[in-house]
Amino acid sequence: MKNETRLALILKEAEHQLSQGAFRAAHGACIEVLKSDPDNAEAFYLLGRLTAQHDNHTKACELYSRAIALDGKAARYYAYFAQVLTILGRQNHAKDVIDQAANLPIEDAYVADTIGVVYSRTGFHEKAIPFFEKAVSMDMRPANFHYNMAASHQFLGEFSKAELAYQSTLSRDPAHYRAWSSLVALARQTPKTNHLDQLVLLFEQHSSNADAALHLGHAIAKTLEDLGRYEESLQWLQKAKEKKRNSLPSNSFNYSGLFEAAKQTSQSLQSSAGTEATSASPIFIFGLPRTGTTLVDRILSSHPDVVSAGELNVFAGLIKEATQTRSNMVMDPETLIAASDIPMDTIGQMYIKNTIELARGADRMTDKMPLNFFYAALIHRAMPNAKMIVLRRGAMDSCLSNYRQLFTVQHSYYNYTYDLADTAQFYQGFDHLMTQWRDVLPANRFMEVRYENIVHDQENQTRRLLEFCDLPWNDACMRFHENSAPVSTASSVQVRQPLYSGSIGRWKRYGEQLNGLLSDLRNLAED
Repeated sequence: MKNETRLALILKEAEHQLSQGAFRAAHGACIEVLKSDPDNAEAFYLLGRLTAQHDNHTKACELYSRAIALDGKAARYYAYFAQVLTILGRQNHAKDVIDQAANLPIEDAYVADTIGVVYSRTGFHEKAIPFFEKAVSMDMRPANFHYNMAASHQFLGEFSKAELAYQSTLSRDPAHYRAWSSLVALARQTPKTNHLDQLVLLFEQHSSNADAALHLGHAIAKTLEDLGRYEESLQWLQKAKEKKRNSLPSNSFNYSGLFEAAKQTSQSLQSSAGTEATSASPIFIFGLPRTGTTLVDRILSSHPDVVSAGELNVFAGLIKEATQTRSNMVMDPETLIAASDIPMDTIGQMYIKNTIELARGADRMTDKMPLNFFYAALIHRAMPNAKMIVLRRGAMDSCLSNYRQLFTVQHSYYNYTYDLADTAQFYQGFDHLMTQWRDVLPANRFMEVRYENIVHDQENQTRRLLEFCDLPWNDACMRFHENSAPVSTASSVQVRQPLYSGSIGRWKRYGEQLNGLLSDLRNLAED
């Protein structure tokens, strides 16, 4: 008993060391415990936490699995295991694991919050809310608990509750920059109701933090745009994004190499998908972000036979896992090139297996990860019956909407949006790649849809979408804004409103400040 008590104290100290970033000491303590007790579940769990913090998520999964095998009654083991699984894009597995955590006693507010985060990441926001509420009831102090709850309320369309929770976040941490950018994005700012002075002051106070400057700068720009001060709005975006761009390595992402590698994947289209190729026909909706992908997803998922699974990293994750490339990126040129040599029929079968629960029993499922456009040829090889819809939008509006959008800073895929010239270059690469897909993919599997056409001719374009997807007409698709399903994208507010044409030609409001973008896009600017 004395030895057990001694080991428990060592592990308690190791957990404290881990929280303080003393990783070497925490690791040493766990190893010391395992030498005395090779089957100590807590030691394996803490090693999993440590390994995950160093981004070795595959190893972390092994350690969490070992901890659970030794002690299957600790909710925290399942919670943190599921959290890592979501990072690896294994959403279906994560959902299975977090369901087990949810059915165990929860005595720690951070564990409750983590369960909510996993449910949110897997698209089950309605399941996330009770755990965020539990976390807050156990400990009201952490601002992030309130922020996480606010985000899920927003994705569920519960905007009043989201606003209150964002305000609760800011009452605990007035400088919580993610809450500020989310709160300002939630509603139109007016001359009488805005936070412009406070946001400018916060920007000045936190300008040395590139991420804080990015979020606060976006909130300021959104406010100025709502007030009709478009040139000032763009100037603030440039301030905010310049700091973030300057904080990145010069070679932070190889976009030209990625586009070229994607083109090369079409060379393997003549390869047979194999006699075991899945007959399933998921609907992939992709394109540049902020060009109507969420709108089309809502139109199709308003059909009673279709469920939206949200933006999934599943296909990209399966390709990465199968290729076993050395890079720490899920999507990069090396991985795309290596994908030509793997059995894609197996990838297709695994994709369907990993998304069954996300489909929630529906006959058809949509996956609207925008950057899946890089994988179009591979998707067709893996699932020959899959439907792929790419959204197109005028080049100037596409580039401006990408530049105006605040994307996650946790991944480098959207680094092009920190500079208008980079955005123009990315658009050119996208346009060339879509030309190739149009030439090599079957017309009954790959379709281009223009955002402007949907806005101006909603019914005919809706009929075209349904016909392409082999779906019968349903009036609900015309009332997509009444769809109550969660929306966990930047369009969570807009897609709950009827169609409007106000964003078409938005770039013209910014005057001469976009002359550089016009020049960079050359003839594409007329698109």
